[in-house]
Amino acid sequence: MASKLTWAVVGMASAAVAIGVGEVVAGVLGSTSAVAAIGALVISLQPPGAKDLMVSIFGTNDKLALEVMVFVGGVILGALVGLAGRRDIRITYVIFAALGVVGLLLILQDPLANLAPAAITVAAAVVGGVATFTWLSSMLAPAAVPALATSTGRAGSSKTTAATGGVASMPRRAFLVIGGTFIAVGAVLSVIGRFLGSQVPLTPGSSVAVPAPLQTVGPLPSNADFGLADLTPIVVANDDFYLIDTRLTTPQIDASTWSLRVYGMVDKEVTLTYEQLLAMPLVEQYVTIACVSNEVGGHLVGNAKWTGVNLNSVLAMAGVQPGATQVVGHSYDKWTSGFPTAHLSGAGEDAMIVVQMNGEPLPARHGFPARVIVPGLYGYVSATKWITEIELTTLEAYDAYWVRLGWAKEGPILTQSRIDTPRSGQGLPNGQVQVAGVAWAPTRGVAKVEVDLDEDENWRECQLSNPLSNYAWVQWQTMLGASPGRHTVRVRATDGTGVVQESRVTPPAPDGARGYHSVSFSAS
Repeated sequence: MASKLTWAVVGMASAAVAIGVGEVVAGVLGSTSAVAAIGALVISLQPPGAKDLMVSIFGTNDKLALEVMVFVGGVILGALVGLAGRRDIRITYVIFAALGVVGLLLILQDPLANLAPAAITVAAAVVGGVATFTWLSSMLAPAAVPALATSTGRAGSSKTTAATGGVASMPRRAFLVIGGTFIAVGAVLSVIGRFLGSQVPLTPGSSVAVPAPLQTVGPLPSNADFGLADLTPIVVANDDFYLIDTRLTTPQIDASTWSLRVYGMVDKEVTLTYEQLLAMPLVEQYVTIACVSNEVGGHLVGNAKWTGVNLNSVLAMAGVQPGATQVVGHSYDKWTSGFPTAHLSGAGEDAMIVVQMNGEPLPARHGFPARVIVPGLYGYVSATKWITEIELTTLEAYDAYWVRLGWAKEGPILTQSRIDTPRSGQGLPNGQVQVAGVAWAPTRGVAKVEVDLDEDENWRECQLSNPLSNYAWVQWQTMLGASPGRHTVRVRATDGTGVVQESRVTPPAPDGARGYHSVSFSAS
């Protein structure tokens, strides 16, 4: 009987192929794959602090890291399956079938999953895994080979005859190479499948004509964008805008069947179809949004032109009851965010249910058909993508998704600033060095940005771009005299109320990172 190692490799290779085939079929059919389903389960079961740890380690590649972990975990599980099949290969077939059933059940947890493509995806994965296991295990079976036998003749002379006996098997090293090749093939297929799944087609219904906004922002004012190389543009393109959510796949929601329900502590429930929402007065606004996980100097922040319906107008249709103190947004997959109703009568009165981003239909990965944008609040308490329900309740009665995982109940965006140029570690000619970046304090606006060189506490005021609104960030720039050697530049912002950005350093959890962003460069 072959060694445990070779049988473990058979199982690992079979599991890798099964995962890869499932990913490719899911990508072709537009179905949720087993990797995505397991990833969603892991995300739903994550303990407090897990997201912050993953983002701190992998940054915006945290989802890719999770997908790789799921693949590796599946391959390791395959090793155990291979060892189980060492005694009886039929056990392996039963295990593959059982894992297929579990995978199908997990896929069907996605509200948008359809039984037929999900079943085809799982069946293809199981067949691929079983076929690979059967073929590789056959290479380990003993094979009869000719053996030489010696007999003695009547005269005592001996003669050699052929007999059957002995065992010939593939050298273990050669077999391990074959098994490793199959594991690599499974990995490549998984990458291809994830790529196919990421090529999101035009979302059904996204071709619906969106009426012209009643209130527009017009073209960018002069000097709103300095146009400097390496400086983040004042309006971030849709494809470059940061992405943060709990999804491993992009939902494909049909606008013709989508609806938005407003319920809870209201005078009457209201349900709006996509067409009914578009029939309401639309407005445009430049609003900067940010993720609470954004580190000081990070890029999980962006500014865009959003088009949609005023959220207060929708809530007025339902009639918010006096005791309601929290607005909870529910995504199609039950993800939730919540913020105080009081914010809508103050700094966040221009909150929107968005249907367009930078003049284009809201991209699927940014929340099509509709999402919520609330000026001044971090996304984890406000920016519900793929929204299907708005619930009015109290702050005491309900904790939204991230609050249950230890993040703050309320999440106002902190005043922050970032240096885009020079880059950390960059070498520059000595003399006058251009320093530039962006600063934001949504709902309060940015009144001033200052930098200091080598912590000399001589804060120099910078030139600001013409602000688009108090909801949007600004660019800033200045020139600093730098002698030969290594230097460090720091930046701080002052918001429109006169409050200076905090210097004390805090991690993102539980309510946002604090501290001055600094960059070191060399002048020569």
